[in-house]
Amino acid sequence: MLKILFLFFMAGGIPVAIAMAGASLVYILISGNLPPFVVVHRMVSGIDSFPLLAVPFFILAGNLMNNAGITTRIYNFALALVGWLKGGLGHVNIVGSVVFAGMSGTAIADAAGLGTIEIKAMKEHGYSTEFAVGVTAASATLGPIIPPSLPFVIYGMMGNVSIGALFLAGLLPGLLMTILMMLTVAYYAHKNGWGRDMKFSGPRLVKALSELAVVVGWPLGLWLLVDKLSLPAQPTVFAGLASLFVLDKIFKFEALLPIMTPVLLIGGMSTGLFTPTEGAIAACVWAMILGFVWYRTLRWKMFLKVCLETIETTSTVLFIVAAASIFGWMLTATGVTTDIANWVLGFTKEAWVFLLLANLLMLFVGCFLEPTAAITILVPILLPIALQLGIDPVHFGLVMVLNLMIGLLHPPMGLVLFVLARVAGLSFERTTMAILPWLVPLLLSLAIITYVPKLVLWLPKMFF
Repeated sequence: MLKILFLFFMAGGIPVAIAMAGASLVYILISGNLPPFVVVHRMVSGIDSFPLLAVPFFILAGNLMNNAGITTRIYNFALALVGWLKGGLGHVNIVGSVVFAGMSGTAIADAAGLGTIEIKAMKEHGYSTEFAVGVTAASATLGPIIPPSLPFVIYGMMGNVSIGALFLAGLLPGLLMTILMMLTVAYYAHKNGWGRDMKFSGPRLVKALSELAVVVGWPLGLWLLVDKLSLPAQPTVFAGLASLFVLDKIFKFEALLPIMTPVLLIGGMSTGLFTPTEGAIAACVWAMILGFVWYRTLRWKMFLKVCLETIETTSTVLFIVAAASIFGWMLTATGVTTDIANWVLGFTKEAWVFLLLANLLMLFVGCFLEPTAAITILVPILLPIALQLGIDPVHFGLVMVLNLMIGLLHPPMGLVLFVLARVAGLSFERTTMAILPWLVPLLLSLAIITYVPKLVLWLPKMFF
């Protein structure tokens, strides 16, 4: 009956969070086995979680970066790095999304923030609006795959999985997706005979590569100083941070400090300097230092506006989590999750078959539900089955999040679809058709990530 009530509310156009909480309340009232107050109690306890504190802070960090002019710096850095290639602005779009993914953690922020700049620039250079929208939509899916990631925080909390391990797990799959999308741009450039969008500039390229060299070399240098030379960790890290600002001041790098955000987060979490929740706070502090002190592009009036936007977004996310908490508890209490597990295991005990069926289900669900809601509903149902079949929960988490990110590009409820239709001024139908060819590299990435778990688990197993 619980499932029927939920589907009835959803069919009536009721928002998914209210549908979950409402179905649970009506079921309790009809059954008479529990007091109605248990709904409120379970919803409150569902969000009374230390890891969930990361949610508002990661949202705030992304909003601060988005509103402090950081997106323009990221775009200029990507332009210097790959803008001289054939189909250059398509490559710039993807590389820019890779960098921005290390700060925002959501696909919507990428599409709405960096996507606005990228689509405008591509149209001015003669690219079709459809191509610009397609590559922007595809690259936006990198937002929650490359750490930090809001969906990983929700999944880790729901499934009792290490959030730090999930963050590390997203690095290599994110690189794979980047390569496949850039190959797609190269294919279209060759097919359509596109030239370069800007002249090759040796000094600009050297400067951009120097930034990348610092991003790679800086953590390695700190590791050698602390681990091999036995220097005290905290003073060495703070001295290293000071060196970043000195280098940025001397060489006037375009986006060195913003690019360092994921490096600082992953380094801090993998070395035990802070937890993922504390890492979210560190990301906010870093964004405020860049916006208020270093670049001086953030004003207090803008900061207040960003905080209000963060409160609004956080309220929505946490209300969904709270509603899903009571709904998931009711599914377990009524034996629905056990029945589904027994049915699936009676159908197949092969992990690869289950992963195929789970992918199809998650792609379908992702077309209709926002990722946070989908994760909170699917984790209690699918994760126990995955564990029984010997599938690593970190691997399964990455597969789930990527499926739901692809769902954001689909009608009828794809949020990225609606955002880009508004940004580009295209109709919903034309936006949908523009995105369809880009499902090829995304689905190919999904297949590789699903059936080559070593790609996902190599880094987490090294550090955790």
